Amino acid sequence: MNFYKSLVRDVLDMGQSKKDRTGVGTISLFGYQYQHDLRTGFPLLTTKKVHFRSVVEELLWFLTGSTNIRPLLLNRTTIWSEWPHKKYVEKTGCDISLKDFERQIVEDMGFANAHGDLGPVYGKQWRRWSGNTGQEIDQLSDVIHQLRHSPTSRRIIMTGWNPSDLPNQLLPPCHTLYQWGSDGKFLDVHLYQRSADVGLGLPFNLASVALLTSMIALVTNLEPRRVIHSFGDLHIYENHRSALEEQILREPQPLPRLHLSSHVTEIDGFTREDIELEGYNPAPSIKMNVAV
Repeated sequence: MNFYKSLVRDVLDMGQSKKDRTGVGTISLFGYQYQHDLRTGFPLLTTKKVHFRSVVEELLWFLTGSTNIRPLLLNRTTIWSEWPHKKYVEKTGCDISLKDFERQIVEDMGFANAHGDLGPVYGKQWRRWSGNTGQEIDQLSDVIHQLRHSPTSRRIIMTGWNPSDLPNQLLPPCHTLYQWGSDGKFLDVHLYQRSADVGLGLPFNLASVALLTSMIALVTNLEPRRVIHSFGDLHIYENHRSALEEQILREPQPLPRLHLSSHVTEIDGFTREDIELEGYNPAPSIKMNVAV
């Protein structure tokens, strides 16, 4: 994962200071790309511990089409809680802690329905895109159908960027558009990401696109190969700078290996028990605060 160290260094060296919507401020570099060959190992950072179980839970949640954080919290995954919590506090004036907000989401279904939804974010767009005549389009199922029946097509695309839904999303999609390419044997993916938080979000994005592509490859009888990842605004939050400067001094360790249960034949058939990581030996975690 030397490319991640290079990416951090490039943002620090060539990025420009910018104000941003969170008020924290960023060092921002516009336009960047890396490639990773999945045959060399699974791209989970080893210079700090990344919580792989949360990557898995988030992706499985996307695949269900859900947009409410309650299923995540029931599986002890809190990575999306800050956004509905912020909205609830601003809307009601109630000074409830994040932990108490999460507890109420879990214990009270009515409260969860009223205050735990993120709006029509990834799961909705991937699995239930609203067409112009009111029909729902399952983009991910269409991707898999094309890979099975027309794998060399140039139209194997899934997008999360739906302009009509942007006003109702607590956070517009960051990983915006996926395109898969195949020669009938290997499967490659090119992800365009409009915005990437290098310290916290990007390590999850690196792992998630690789996991999703590996899962799709399994159910379409293809071999996962390259991840090409392009960015619009690649940024380091000012309060993450010192942590990332510490992180890139660490030496990367050998990459882990991903193992998926071979009995799974459909994308909706995966459970967390079907996804295993072998040989992950990262350096200790580094604390960074999320900017909301």
